[in-house]
Amino acid sequence: MDDGAALATDVCLPNAGAGPRPAVVLRTPYGRHHHHAELRAWTAHGFAAVAQDVRGRHESDGDWRPYHHESADGAATLRWLRSQSWSSGPVVAVGSSYAAHCALTAALDGDPTGRADAVIAAVPALGATATAREPLGPERLFSRAGWWAAHGDRPDSDPDALDRALAAEPRLLEHLPVSALPEHLGRPLPSWRGVWSDEHPDPLTPEDLRTARVPLLAVGGTRDPFVRDTHRLWAQWGGPVRLLIGPWGHGLTADPGPEAHRGHRLNLGRLYVQWARAALAGTLGQGRRGALALGGSALWCPATDAPHATLIRDFGSHDGPRPLRGTSFVADPVRPVRSDRLDVPDTGTPDRCLLLTAPLSRPLDLLGPAELRLTATADASPADWAVRIVTLDPEGTADRLATAVVRRTDPAGTAAEFTVPLGNLARRLPTRTRLRIEIAGHHFPAHVRQPHTGEDPVTATRLLASHRTVRPDGSALVLTAGRGRGVDPVQEICR
Repeated sequence: MDDGAALATDVCLPNAGAGPRPAVVLRTPYGRHHHHAELRAWTAHGFAAVAQDVRGRHESDGDWRPYHHESADGAATLRWLRSQSWSSGPVVAVGSSYAAHCALTAALDGDPTGRADAVIAAVPALGATATAREPLGPERLFSRAGWWAAHGDRPDSDPDALDRALAAEPRLLEHLPVSALPEHLGRPLPSWRGVWSDEHPDPLTPEDLRTARVPLLAVGGTRDPFVRDTHRLWAQWGGPVRLLIGPWGHGLTADPGPEAHRGHRLNLGRLYVQWARAALAGTLGQGRRGALALGGSALWCPATDAPHATLIRDFGSHDGPRPLRGTSFVADPVRPVRSDRLDVPDTGTPDRCLLLTAPLSRPLDLLGPAELRLTATADASPADWAVRIVTLDPEGTADRLATAVVRRTDPAGTAAEFTVPLGNLARRLPTRTRLRIEIAGHHFPAHVRQPHTGEDPVTATRLLASHRTVRPDGSALVLTAGRGRGVDPVQEICR
């Protein structure tokens, strides 16, 4: 590196005598040794392939400070790579999750010798702030606790650290303040408090993304927690960009959702190779294209198709969601609505506003953005509003469709009108499906509990209940519906 630190790097080359080749580089905090099969697969297609442990991880020198060194270290790595006799010059930066962040920063260096020529970013973790908080404020607890327990402030990884801690103490994440979590994990974690700080802004700003000019392939899953970041990356990228979204979780094709169809099975490795060749050859068309899997069907649909219809379903209307058990509830952080359960208590004080639609009379394809328009009152400020849309099949089996949490600072006791964005949906709902809409004040342990005391939720030590009311006459569910038009995802991505 530029400061003399040595980063452990594995190089896998095509057969001897092949001559200089374009290269693929993958920089990761999760152990470069896990990617040897991936390197060999790239070399089988004629690429030189490089995997590197980022600074401070595994066998690399330096201090491990997540997201702080990747831009400079990535540029230094690319300059070194291009100086090697086996390199013909062009470089594709690839990676998933944190490694996708590393790949993206490699596309933004001002020096062409330190800048990648194309990027493949899967389930991208765009930066520390972007991964720690929802776009509209609330803190993500469970995923960040798991990641930092496994990888924070250590040169290696312990993927099961949080699971073991929760097995020993099931109420671990309930301890206050949230900032003191390391004391209950039983090991030093000095960087934990900084997870929630805005002191170091994320290096991938919207302005950076808009000024990027190299080709990008953004890959994600509808059940991945970073799927909205993947869509945003695609929408803001300045160069030729392609989007692939399947019915998958963070593990992509190895982590399919129950709505996945055998037609959604893809060989992502072959797709990556084909796209990389087209990107380096300059044969990709300009602008944005992509393919979205329509969950519950066998279809892949173009990401750029114009929506056919916007469905606005007013609460309480004949074709809209109808309230069950009233529209007032108590958001009590001592007994929060759980993110890891879909059952709903049918006795006691309501802990959420619950609404239900009539069964669908025919199948419905949801393809595009969804939102909830609310007119609501909270007797505390700030107040978090958690919205969950659940599908119910004719037998009553529940499945998540969309979730969002937003933070509002409206004056306490004042009715406010606001919108909760639910992201982009891609799901076919069969006949007789019903939608259950849940509006609550918490979504725990996925998100930190709002204490309703005016304190920072991360450092708060007191919890108070908040009374909430939703006004049906000013609220609506807004969906985008269209008839799916099938495309070949590989052709759509690579042209």
